[in-house]
This record gives sequence, C-alpha cells and structure tokens, in this order.
Amino acid sequence: MRLTRRLTLLLASASALAACATAPQPAAMAPPPAVPVAVVPAADEPAPLASLVAQVNIPHTEFQLDNGLTVLVHEEHKAPVVAISVWYNVGSKDEPKGETGFAHLFEHLMFYGSDNVREGIFSFLEQLGATDWNGSTWFDRTNYYETVPKSALEKALFMESDRMGYLLPAVDQKRLDLQRGVVQNEKRQGDNQPGGLVDYEVLGTLFPEGHPYHHDTIGSMADLDAASLADVKRWFLDKYGPNNAVIALAGDITPDEARGLMNKYFGAIKRGPVNTPAAADVPTLAAPKSIIMKDRVATTQIQRHWAVPGLLSDQLAPLGIGAAVLGGLSSSRLDRILVRDEKIAVSVSANVQPFQRMSLFEIDASVKPGVDPALVEKRLDEVVAQFLAEGPTEDEMRRAATVAVSGSIRALEKVGDDGGKASSLAEGKLYAGDADYYRKQLNAYAAATPTQVRDAMRQWLGRPVFSVRLEPGDRPPYEEAKGPPPAKASDIKVASIKRQMPPAAPPEALDFPNVERTTLANGIKVTYAQRAAAPLTDIVLSFDAGFAADQPAERGLQNMTMALLDEGTEKYSAQQIAEAKERLGASLNSGGSSDRSFVVLSALSPNLVPSLGLMTEIIERPAFAPSEIERVRSQLLTAIAQAKTTPGSMAARALPALLYGENHPYATTSQGNDAAVKGFSRAQLIAFKDRWLRPDNAEIFVVSDQPLAALKPILETALGTWQAPAGERGTKSFGPLPARPLSPRIVLIDRPGSPQSMIFGGELTPVDPRAENTALFAGSDVLGGSTASRINLELRERKGWSYGSFGFPQLTVAAVPFLVQAPVQADRTGDSIAALMTEIRALLGAKGVTDAERVRAVANSIGGLPGQFETGSAVLSAMQTNTLYGRPDNYYELLGDRYRALNNAAVDQALRQAIDPNGFVWVVVGEAAKIRPQLEKLHMPIEVIQPR
Repeated sequence: MRLTRRLTLLLASASALAACATAPQPAAMAPPPAVPVAVVPAADEPAPLASLVAQVNIPHTEFQLDNGLTVLVHEEHKAPVVAISVWYNVGSKDEPKGETGFAHLFEHLMFYGSDNVREGIFSFLEQLGATDWNGSTWFDRTNYYETVPKSALEKALFMESDRMGYLLPAVDQKRLDLQRGVVQNEKRQGDNQPGGLVDYEVLGTLFPEGHPYHHDTIGSMADLDAASLADVKRWFLDKYGPNNAVIALAGDITPDEARGLMNKYFGAIKRGPVNTPAAADVPTLAAPKSIIMKDRVATTQIQRHWAVPGLLSDQLAPLGIGAAVLGGLSSSRLDRILVRDEKIAVSVSANVQPFQRMSLFEIDASVKPGVDPALVEKRLDEVVAQFLAEGPTEDEMRRAATVAVSGSIRALEKVGDDGGKASSLAEGKLYAGDADYYRKQLNAYAAATPTQVRDAMRQWLGRPVFSVRLEPGDRPPYEEAKGPPPAKASDIKVASIKRQMPPAAPPEALDFPNVERTTLANGIKVTYAQRAAAPLTDIVLSFDAGFAADQPAERGLQNMTMALLDEGTEKYSAQQIAEAKERLGASLNSGGSSDRSFVVLSALSPNLVPSLGLMTEIIERPAFAPSEIERVRSQLLTAIAQAKTTPGSMAARALPALLYGENHPYATTSQGNDAAVKGFSRAQLIAFKDRWLRPDNAEIFVVSDQPLAALKPILETALGTWQAPAGERGTKSFGPLPARPLSPRIVLIDRPGSPQSMIFGGELTPVDPRAENTALFAGSDVLGGSTASRINLELRERKGWSYGSFGFPQLTVAAVPFLVQAPVQADRTGDSIAALMTEIRALLGAKGVTDAERVRAVANSIGGLPGQFETGSAVLSAMQTNTLYGRPDNYYELLGDRYRALNNAAVDQALRQAIDPNGFVWVVVGEAAKIRPQLEKLHMPIEVIQPR
C-alpha cells in the first residue's frame, strides 16, 4: 500500500513516514542461551531495564566485496531459512525537480524481471517458498527483502544479483508504461482514504521548495507521466551499483558460506557511482501556520507538526521518549488528560517519524463528537506547554524506554521481514555506517534523563508549529495533474549477459514444535508449545464467543465488552492498567473474531508473573465503570462513523448481510451497528461477560521459552481457581445457510469524488471448514490468493488498473465464503468487474489450472512452511486454528505430502465444487454518477444502498 508504517528500533513507539510497499500481499534476538531465562518470583517489581537491553543482540560478521558491496551475516540455525535484506542508498530525497517518484517507480520496475530472470519476481519468489517478502521506498532508501528456505538460497541470491547488475535488458517501454499505471493507482488508492491528502500539505509546508524532503515519496502524476524510458534507465545506472548497497543475510548460514556465495553471484557486477545522500538542514518556519482542510472524517482531527533532527542526532532518543510520554504510550499525558479525565477527545497520539537527515514530530487528537474543536486545541496546547516546562518524570521515562526495548525484542524474533534482524543490521550500516547502531539507539533510550528530554522538547517544539485542522466535510474535487508525454530521447542500450540459473534443492520438511496439553484445576484446557528464540511468553485466553455471539438486536456488544476489559477493574483504574503494562513491557489486548473472543498477553518471560497477574485482573474483575462505558462508547461510535466513509470498510460492512441475510450470526462485522452500540447498558455488558467470558467456556494457548513444567504452577495460581458465575453459559445457533443466488448482482454505494472504486465481491460456498481442503487452497492461490494469481495478473500486471487484487476463501466455523477484493481506477470499474468474471469463468471452465500454476502453488505452499512459524505468535495462531477446525497437532507437517499429491484434476474439481460464477454479489463503492453507466453495461441488476 502507499503508506507503510515502518518501525525504527530507536522509536519503537513511533511510526515512520510514508514508505511505499510494492508487493500488494498479505517484521531479534541472538540465539537463545543454553539455560532458559529464569521466571521471576511472584512479585510486582519488573526486571531491570538494563537486563532487558542486554537481551537485544544480533552478533554478525561484516565483509566487503572488491566491487564495494557491503555484506553483513548473522548466523542463526533455529530454522532452515535465510533472510536476505538488500538496501540501496537512494530514496525520494535524492530526486531532482521534475523526477519525483522515480525511486519508487524503479522499485516497481525491479520487481518485474531482469536479463536472466524474465518472469516477475513475485512469481519467482512464490515458487521458492519465500515468506516475509516485499520491497519499499522511503525518503532515504530503497530496500528489498525476502526469507527463503535454505535450499533455495542460491536461486534467491542469483535473482537479487541479476536485478542489481543485469536488469536493464529486460526493461522496455511496455513494462515502464504498465508500472507507471500501477504506481498511479497506488497513489489514487492512498489519496482516496479519508485524510489521504494531508501528507502533501505537511511536507510542502515544513520543507521549502527545493528541500530534499519537500515532496512525497509517491511522486506527482505529472512527473510520472513525463518519465521516459531513457530517464528511468539513467536513474538505475546512476543509483543501483553494488558500492551503493548493503546486503544483510540472517539465519541458517555461516559467514564462510556467505562469502563464497556473495562473491559467486555479486562479485562480477561492476561498480557504479556512489550516491551521496542529499544534504539538508532542519528547517524552521518563519511563523506559526494554521490551515483547515475538509475530508470524509468522522470527527475533527487536530494536528501539530514540526521538523526535528534526524536518525543520527543524539537528540532523537530524547525526542522519541518525549513523544511517547506526551502521546505515544497508552498512559500518556494527552491520553490521561484529554481522553480519560476530561473526555474531550476520543483518541490522541504523538510520534516521531525518523528520516536520515531529519524527522517529523507529530501530535494528533480526534475531537469527541459534540465538543468544540477550539477547546481541544486549547487544552492540547496547554498540555504540551506544561510538558515543555516540566519534562517527564522518572517513572514516565522508564515506562517509555521499557516499551521501546520490549518492542525491539518482539520485532527481532524474526530473522527477516521489514524490521527483523537482517533489516536492522542493514539499516544501521546504510544510515550510520554501523550495523550495531540499533544497540546504540536502545542504550540511548535507556540512558536518557528527564532533563535531556525536557531540553530537547523545548528546543524543537518551542519553535513555530504547523497546525492542521481536518474537519468533516466535502474535500475539494480530486484533480490529477497531467504531465506532458515523455520527451523523445535515445534509448540507453545495455548488452545482455547470459548467466546460468542455479538449481534449487527440495525444501526441508517443517518441524512444527511439539504440542503438549494439560488441564488446570478448574477444568480449563491448556495447549502449549515451546519456542526458545526469544525470552517471551505469549498466552491467549480464548472464549467460544466472537461477534457471532451477538444477537441481531445487539450487534457490537461483544466488541464493546472486550474493549472495556482493560479500562478499569475493581482494583485498578484504566490509567493504572496502562502504566502497569508499560512498566512490565507487556502487550495485553482483548478483542474478537467471528467465532472467538480472546485476551492476548505477550510478556517478557522475566516479567511473566506480574504480567499474568494483570491479565487475570482484567478478565476476572472488570469494573465496567459508567464513566468508562461512555468514553469507550464514544470511541466505538466514532470508529463506526469513520468506517462508513472509508472505501474498504464501507464495502466490508455491507457484504455480510447481503450474503447471509440480516439475522444470521455472521451478518455483521465486529464493530456492529451504531444504533445498537448507542443503547448498550452496563447490565448488558456484564451479562455478556457472565454468559461468554467464563472458565467453562475458555481454553488457554501458550508458546514460551519456558518449559510447561515451570509454567503450569504459574497458570494454576493465576487462573486455576477462577470459577464460573451463576447462570447458563452462552450458546450460538447458526441455522442453515441461505441458498446461493442463481445470477450475479451489483450493490452500489455512492461515494462522490472517489478517484478509485472499491470492488468487494463474495458468495457462500458449500465447503466444510473442517474438511481436508488442500486442493481448494491450491486452487485459490491460482485464482486470487497470490501476487501471481490470475486476478492480480489481469488487473495489475496486464491492465495496470489496480494496485493489487485478490480472491480467497474465508474459513469460519459455520461457513466458508469466497471473497474477491479489487480497488481499481474509477474509469475502469465496469471493465474490472467484467475482467474478474471472465477470469473466474475461465478457470472454472475450459481454461482450468495449468501444470505451471499448480507447480507454483504447491512450491509456494510447501517451501514457505519452514519460514511461516518463525515466531512464537505464529505458532500460537496455528495452534488455535488447528483447535478451531479440529485438525491434528501436526497438521502443518502433513501439508507437504498433501500438496505434493495434488494433480490438476483434483484442484479443478475443488474449485468447481466451491465456486459458482453466477453466485456472486458485487459491492462497489465509488462515485455513482461516473461508474453507474459502466456498471449498466454489464447487464446485472443494480441496487443502490446507503453505508451500513
């Protein structure tokens, strides 16, 4: 998507700005010590911060090839996978006037084949069984990353070296034109979101014309229109040489292996120019500036923006802590004063978005509906002024630092992804010349003093501010500035150099952790697996409820009940709970899916006992205080109102009732109905808890570095004496599913001024969610479940009408709908539905699954298994899924043989039994005046409805 938020370790509580992820698809610790981390005794005192910081370590080896390519290697043999992270020292800040968006455009082009890998990289990686793969462009860099089975490492390195050194013979005008269209649809998709135009105003105001950070990474439509083939080839030759790159390898590889492979595949690539990152001072506005913008937002948003120092500044850690204490933590001052105490805002935030040369400091507040925005602005500015005068307390400092360190421990559980070990090493080396820079960042967090934070905040937030008030209303008409056609220029000819693709060995079989079971004294079943990659214990307390437990007149009751669990108990206030979580470095959340409600704890194992005590407190003794009920009600109603203006949410809220009928348990989303949410009483909330959130309706799932023998007594103490309340346990009644329609239809939701249309189609299938559905999953991969699927290839790669389009079966306990999602440019809405229908009919008819498609789907599914369960949370999710659908504990270990046994006939049969092309209802969200004439040409019934 256009705005991918990437966390920098330095600012684990702050979000980064506007990186652009290319692949439209569904994030370190050192190797574990020989002796498991000891669990602290039952006490409230958390482990010392210094001991937590010491846990964060990525030992590595560094070397450089003769051509200047820097290589970093982290050896870790917990799974037979290797993460590859390639970082180029070029980003949007390096773009001259007239070439905005070039770095991002080339990121896309580098995903579409090179001289010796002529197929798209999406398909190539999927056949390798890659996981956690993508690419992104930011102001300061372009990166690509993937985690591959060790057996496929050489092929992955060949691919990366081929697009680094041998890309241009495969880049032609057709490819450029297609990717230009995809990028422009990515821009439309981001612009189409409520508030999607604010970033342009912020960058254009804080950074003057000519400043490297003045323009957004996505670029301008006009500059993209004007990009010629010669322009983009010149850009590549100037920016993507090996001596302008860093590659990090992390996982099942030794430094000696890495040295040989890197020389073999990258050593012959010639040096290129070295990009010297554009120098830039931190600008200061001459005077405060305020603007008012209007958009489809549910409530007025108050924003404050400043430019502050960048990643390498010693003031960034104090500023990051200041942001966390002011508005980043759950217990932050703005949360406490504006949201919890005075209840004039429904949400607040403060964060630092780090760049190499500078950063953005941002404070946001969403005004509670009915409150004068001027009052919120006044109080926000007063709280900020008081903070600049006083600075933070020692306790606030410690909590902010603990949250940052614990976030790093969780992120670094992975060797790959955009935030795991390989990326962390490469980022530090590229920006700071030091792969260990992540440790310096965390040490700076731990060592910062209140005085340093106060002084940094005074210095930078005491300057003139750019204020934005984003109000509900109609935004100005959306205009796309068209540029001239590309200038005539001689193409840059690059000789083709043929290289031999290495073979790949079969991937190693998945070794899923052994699953153990026990039962607490009160009958709660415990399902457990050990994963010792990090000192973490992840626990899910799962209840057989979910939003399917809501009665038709009480849609949203489950969601509101779960939202209130940690908003105060008989012993602690909501503020105290938030502070306790932060002191412990614990993540404690509650929520629900269609079929289950859950409370989720991720605890640092040294702090497990007090963290689990906090979990027990919120589930057994929630207060449901009237004042907190009204505060949470306002937040939920605002979220529903916002969902009714956001394209994807508008479609997702409309489709369930169209599929199931109004009274079915699945005929809603977790948010529910605003009319019902407005009326929920405290008695209803307590009654829901007593019926559904009880020990005789619960299961516990645990993944930990600690053995079950050590955890069982702790779980018994915390939850083993919990007794069910009086009254009957809740039960759900699904009844028969409605018959599938005999012909397709369109349901249109008008959203004026939309540059894109959201297409969301669905139908109910006869699939049994507890059956053996491997053939259906493989067929879904071919139709819409991967980036190389027929749907995505048609709408994105061949037509350029969409940034990404997908189709997939959605498993629930009582039904399996097949869903199709396609955001497309508005003037191609009708054509896109026609194309989707054509692809579906073809696959189910004369053009069934091909050998190549089946082989790719099977290879993707089998090869990705070793990397799929790298983290404890992934194992925890798999254990819950297996239980929900009655699968054996070794289900994922069995998948390899099941996929290998498939043939085309079996996949075709599974698809044809599941999907009927005539059974779809197509929900379309867009500008009715522009798209209805297109839809009428499809000769389907059209019904216009209001947002639900």
